[in-house]
Amino acid sequence: MNVIKRDGRLIGFDKSKISDAILKAMSHTAMGQDIGIAKQIAQEITDETNETISVEDIQDLVEKKLMASQRKDVAKEYIIYRNKRNIARGRRQYDIYMDIVNAVPNDVTRENANMNADTPAGMMMKFASESSKPFVDDCLLSEQSKNYVENNYIHVHDKDYYPTKSLTCLQHPLDYILKNGFRAGHGSSRPAKRIETASIIGCISMEQIQNEMHGGQSIPAFDFYLAPYVKLTYKEEIRKIEALLDIELSGLYDIEIEDYIERPLDGLEGNPRYIQQSVNNTVKRVHQAMEAFIHNMNTIHSRGGNQVVFSSINYGTDTSAEGRCIIRELLISTYKGVGNGETPIFPIQIWKKKRGVNYLPEDRNYDLYRFSCKVTARRFFPNYLNLDATYNVHEDWDKNDPRRFEKEVATMGCRTRVFENRHGAKTSIGRGNLSFTTINIVKLALECRDVEDPDNKRREFFKKLQKCIDAAAEQLYDRYVFQCTAIKKQFPMLMSGMWLESEKLSPDDSVKDILKHGTLGIGFIGLAEALIALTGKHHGEDERAQELGIEIVEYMNKKIKEKSDYYDLNYSLLSTPAEGLSGRFIKKDRKQFGSIPHITDKKYYTNSSHVPVWYKCSIEHKAKIEAPYHEYEKGGHIFYVELDGDATHNPSAVMQTVDLMDKYNMGYGSVNHTRNRCKSCGYEDASDNLEMCPECGSKDIDMIQRITGYLVGGVDSWNDAKKAELKDRVKHS
Repeated sequence: MNVIKRDGRLIGFDKSKISDAILKAMSHTAMGQDIGIAKQIAQEITDETNETISVEDIQDLVEKKLMASQRKDVAKEYIIYRNKRNIARGRRQYDIYMDIVNAVPNDVTRENANMNADTPAGMMMKFASESSKPFVDDCLLSEQSKNYVENNYIHVHDKDYYPTKSLTCLQHPLDYILKNGFRAGHGSSRPAKRIETASIIGCISMEQIQNEMHGGQSIPAFDFYLAPYVKLTYKEEIRKIEALLDIELSGLYDIEIEDYIERPLDGLEGNPRYIQQSVNNTVKRVHQAMEAFIHNMNTIHSRGGNQVVFSSINYGTDTSAEGRCIIRELLISTYKGVGNGETPIFPIQIWKKKRGVNYLPEDRNYDLYRFSCKVTARRFFPNYLNLDATYNVHEDWDKNDPRRFEKEVATMGCRTRVFENRHGAKTSIGRGNLSFTTINIVKLALECRDVEDPDNKRREFFKKLQKCIDAAAEQLYDRYVFQCTAIKKQFPMLMSGMWLESEKLSPDDSVKDILKHGTLGIGFIGLAEALIALTGKHHGEDERAQELGIEIVEYMNKKIKEKSDYYDLNYSLLSTPAEGLSGRFIKKDRKQFGSIPHITDKKYYTNSSHVPVWYKCSIEHKAKIEAPYHEYEKGGHIFYVELDGDATHNPSAVMQTVDLMDKYNMGYGSVNHTRNRCKSCGYEDASDNLEMCPECGSKDIDMIQRITGYLVGGVDSWNDAKKAELKDRVKHS
């Protein structure tokens, strides 16, 4: 015998739920509870029901049975309770909707600092988001998954996009559409022939696919992909001279150019002059193309016109003259800023650091690496990806391979990493994360606080952790199976050859056979708070806590590998970049466990395996503590430092941070600092809480800060948890 729930799912009939509901109603009456009557009515309904029945029909029968019994007072309370439950279900949604309508700043409307939920398009997005989440809870999550979510053990990320079957993110094989062209909407584009076109196509690619996915977009080898169009642009400039002077210069088309550097034409004649003039004009055009690319990525909106593309680009290892030109002009444009000199928020720029290529003084791109550090000191970007980290090294990488970028790991956004693939070649290109779910390890630790024996406490914690890993893996698998029911034409741009092997599919083919190349991320939050609950101290201040922290994360990695084998899918451990989640988990835990010093007494949990933001320590100490975790967090990780003072005068501090990444085998890192800018006169400084411009007296001040992995201008769009975290951040020296 089955019961039809309100969401349409079938569950097994359980008469104890009927008696429990009657007893709850009885507890509100003067005569109190009568277990005998409750069980009798439950049994009568069981005996009279021999087929599938709905929840509403069961409740109707309970009302009739109570009215026919000696406890009519209970029937009244039961009816009142039933009506209140129905009203409450609708009231919760009504309150959420009214907050959106009235632009009330709260955890719902400030869930994502990169989204303006106050605009008409933003409101529509939030209405859709908050409407779809209950549908997922009621219709798509299993009973076990729903139970783990409701009890604050796990969080399903991007749950509002769950019904759409969309994937999270993609590392774009940009060369594919640059060479073949593409169709987007009602228009199509031919293959690119010059740098300006290639730049625009790169923007369109990320903007269009952003509309088909719920996460970020990245270009894994920006310099390699655009380098050929520098050469084509140079040839175009030579042809202009040919046409202007009516001469033939085809012998200059394919000459080897050492570097694309603007130089005066004074004293040059004939071919040397033509070459330098073409180089100068090419550099100008490349600069304008890079300037346009950055400008577009900060102004082109996606997802219904509400949000700029959450974009990233990886570069730094192309040592050709053309690749170096792309890198140099991109860095110059970033350093100068967009518009009137503002710090560009997007794309997140990622420098791929590699010995023998750009890290050592004798390396070809070392000069550009030094310049990148100067840019970071002023503009936060680029971040630094360590290709020399042991787990980021591809066994077949060859410095002389013109397509070596295919064997270089690339990252994106806050930290997402996709590289290993049990179903194909080890690469980041054409792949991405399918979805991810985060485990609240703080709650698991809090549930073990009363266990006095340290060994028993540890065993109990790992037992609970194993159950949560099982639940998260199963939930992700359920979502993966649901995503596999999609067909190619639902993702017209993404599945047109951008996702690995998608070019083989016909429009009505299932995407099932190619989604296996993606990853399923199991994340975690609050290692520091969990360790305090288990040992009394966090890993930044105590060696034993550090040992336990490494053991926990290594254990998670091991068990997630077992899930990969069991499901034959690319499961990976993710260092969760908690934004809204940092406050959501702790709020529920504080309600259950109370306010506990350094654990639940603030508004946020510490992101993943980071040392707490409020803990004062040196940059090297922080690096030494956080480095061992990166090896296990294959789904993504990041190392942050907070620089003191005006970083623009101290690019060496950025280089020293990258040196620490190299020394301690870290995978990915970045440097945080404060950057204020007066919108009226352009004055910039790094002072804390600048409210008035010292140059012109304007109070129109824009403060740039990093929230998780991306930048935000001003903190008004931040949720309360992240505002509290920002206030607690200490500087590292």
